[in-house]
Amino acid sequence: MNKNDLIAVVAEETDISKAKAAEVVDAVFAAIENTLKQKEEVRLVGFGTFVTAAREATKGRNPRTGEEIDIPASTSVRFKPGKTLKDAVN
Repeated sequence: MNKNDLIAVVAEETDISKAKAAEVVDAVFAAIENTLKQKEEVRLVGFGTFVTAAREATKGRNPRTGEEIDIPASTSVRFKPGKTLKDAVN
């Protein structure tokens, strides 16, 4: 499922236009993104939790040349599914 598929499902399930559903989906994504930018977690009960995790800078190797390279520190997003979602998928 891609974003357009999600918008179509939301529009159909809520009986609103696809344009309005696109606004709603974009607003939800923006709210999650802005919260994660502030290093706060997004907890959606029954669905799951989005959190940020800091990765330290490390050394790595270019697999093609074997040359050592520096991998800079970064922040990644992690998702932990909630019990309801896990049960629904199993």
